[in-house]
Amino acid sequence: MKNYKQTLAYTFLAIIGLTFNSCTKDFTGVNTDPIGKSTTTANQLLAPALVGVLNANMNRNWNFNNQLMQVTVEINDSEGRVFRYDVRRTQADYTWNNWYLFLTDLKDIYTIASKPESLNKSYQGISLVAQTWVSQLLTDTYGDVPYSEANLGKEGNVQPKFDRQKDIYADMFAKLEQANQLLKEGTPINTTGDPVFQGDVSKWRRFCNSLYLRLLLRASGKAEVAPTIIAKIKQIVDGNPSEYPIMQNNTHTAKILWNGTNSSTAVFSSPFMVNIRAADFRGIPICNFFLGNLVTWDDPRMNSNLTGNNVNRFCIDAAPNGGFVGIPSGYAQGSGLTVLSHFNSDAENKPTLQTDRFTGIIMNAAEVDFILAEAAARGWISGPTEKYYYKGMVDAINYWLPNYISTTTDSRFIDYVQAANLDWDSTLPLDNTTSGNSQLEMIHIQKYYAMFLVDFQQWFEYRRTGHPILPKGPGLVNNQKMPARLNYPVVTQSTNPTSYNNAIAAQGADDINTLMWWQKP
Repeated sequence: MKNYKQTLAYTFLAIIGLTFNSCTKDFTGVNTDPIGKSTTTANQLLAPALVGVLNANMNRNWNFNNQLMQVTVEINDSEGRVFRYDVRRTQADYTWNNWYLFLTDLKDIYTIASKPESLNKSYQGISLVAQTWVSQLLTDTYGDVPYSEANLGKEGNVQPKFDRQKDIYADMFAKLEQANQLLKEGTPINTTGDPVFQGDVSKWRRFCNSLYLRLLLRASGKAEVAPTIIAKIKQIVDGNPSEYPIMQNNTHTAKILWNGTNSSTAVFSSPFMVNIRAADFRGIPICNFFLGNLVTWDDPRMNSNLTGNNVNRFCIDAAPNGGFVGIPSGYAQGSGLTVLSHFNSDAENKPTLQTDRFTGIIMNAAEVDFILAEAAARGWISGPTEKYYYKGMVDAINYWLPNYISTTTDSRFIDYVQAANLDWDSTLPLDNTTSGNSQLEMIHIQKYYAMFLVDFQQWFEYRRTGHPILPKGPGLVNNQKMPARLNYPVVTQSTNPTSYNNAIAAQGADDINTLMWWQKP
């Protein structure tokens, strides 16, 4: 297998453009593979790349997405607090560097699987799906990014151009179409090297088309492409569903179960356990928006009677004085707040979210249900909307409480929905981003909970829809505007100045408030 440092060096060259003109002495000798292997296989690259991306996603979900989207909120009055929309430029570096690093390996999988001696259409398809997963994260976080020329440092391109987001989306659609056909043949792959589906190629195909629906919906607000996108969504769902299989239940959810539960030969530890100290984990209180709805609904994921040891399935600890009490987000400096309810850490003698094996979510079935619910509500696919809406709620609950609800007609589910006043109401207006009294708000707030812990998806969807409607605290900065993107890493300005300046000229100022392509009408 290639030396990891060598791969890192190549990727660093490809993305941020360092030339190493003053560091070439003994370069070849220093970077010689000490193991003596000059080749690797698609199987050997897949798991490290997927785990590496998911590690980065979960770390930034915890300390960035959750702070922006009122899942958690720090007790901190210093500057640079994400929950106050005070986003520093250094926030941009971590995901950029990690996503591009592992994108190199994911592209190499396709190259290897395309060689005559190692030809495998399933690995080709999986590579295209995984590449699209990472590329979507990159472009939805930053906007225009290196794409067509990215990861080409080995070929000498150390100053890649920034592709327009519109073109990136078009190519991602094409990659997923190609992947769907490649995966259709079901060529066997190594089961132990696949930490997501354990070699089940049919589930990779379902993930492919589910990811396709996510991207189609995200770009559907663009008038210039909306007719084509809406027609494609209808084709996938109503026109030829057997040709585009999608996630139907939680057995299709793309995830990595931590602590070696996926494979007898590999052990994967949750990044919440590896990268966050127990004291820091439980020292971040839960926001009263996220927690308050669950308490109001008497949500089963908050019911300790179902899980034993007096701990609910979300592993939320009660406040010191009892009860589940959250902290308001965006509070003013000097408010004197203290930690109340928090997610349990591994320092406590009870089930914890920090060590929970189910937290490694890439994309789940419930998100797909709510994509279909929105499409039905907008009249793009056959309904009824409530079929998808209720199924999304069931799948979201059952992910954390397996088999708790059998079907949407289960009396336990009906009682929950009615008591929580979550019955579908088709008489509401389609959209209303000021009061929350709309069909889309009903769908999107449930989707918000379904996407708990899923990288930046809550943030992306909020920027697309304005839902769920989040309260705005008095301590918010940035004119109380939700950041629309992350800026480009600072080093890009000096190492790839021409491409950087071209990107700014095309997209707009390198600022957290600059809207990207799919955010504009």
